[in-house]
Amino acid sequence: MIKSYIQLAKPGIIFGNLITACAGFGLASKGHFNFCLFISMLVGLALVIGAACVFNNYLDRFIDQKMVRTKNRPLASGAVTTTHALIFGAILGVLGVAVLGFFTNLLATLLAICGALLYVMVYSFMKKKSHFATEIGSIAGAIPPVVGYAAITNQLDGAALLLFLILVFWQMPHFFAIALFRLHDYKAAAIPVLPVKKGIRSTKIQMLVYVVVFTLTAMLLTLLGYAGYLFLIVISLLGVAWLWLSFQGFSCKNDTVWAKKMFRFSLVVIMLFSIVLPLDLYLSTGQ
Repeated sequence: MIKSYIQLAKPGIIFGNLITACAGFGLASKGHFNFCLFISMLVGLALVIGAACVFNNYLDRFIDQKMVRTKNRPLASGAVTTTHALIFGAILGVLGVAVLGFFTNLLATLLAICGALLYVMVYSFMKKKSHFATEIGSIAGAIPPVVGYAAITNQLDGAALLLFLILVFWQMPHFFAIALFRLHDYKAAAIPVLPVKKGIRSTKIQMLVYVVVFTLTAMLLTLLGYAGYLFLIVISLLGVAWLWLSFQGFSCKNDTVWAKKMFRFSLVVIMLFSIVLPLDLYLSTGQ
């Protein structure tokens, strides 16, 4: 039973978002690390994201029953009742807001709430009606690093904007890769993702464009003085490798295999981005 409730909160999504929140926190820290504030931000944000995932699971329970990947989720399979799920989600949300509000600041708390509401109230409904839901989802998913940044600075500035845009641009090819290798599932559930509505080639073109834009935007962190040259070198190499893999999609023999490679590499990109960005700042300050 406990495992079912953990699954409702989608720990994989929580972990992924916390990784990017670490990047934002590290960027704002500039090598001077406040461990207690860091842990408080992570715990509060994890609870808020978990709450959003629970409510998303509730709204998607009938869609999940139609997809091989999701048919065994707790609400889709009946392992957890809808009432218990809603109570669980509410508890997570209240606790998360309380932790962020008490230990961080009002701006970081409001940003986390806005991200959760956007994911639950807009993305969850749009995904059934329009392929533009991916863009909405990417906006919601780009807020955690800004929360991490605001937890330190208590303000939004150019660096926060760049973090937000970088995560938006990274998520688009990441999500499109999932849509490609899960294409049959999305068709079965009548979810109008881009490859369903516009075709596979059109999706590949957009993925390539977003990889380029992501790389150029990430480079701006160094070019505008927010990050060091180690970060610039690493992100440039990752961008070139990701772009090369994107071009391979136009000549590949198996779109599913290629899409899985794109998905896995996108995880490598965001993981290294989130590690190297604060590490570069730490090394440059000599702390």
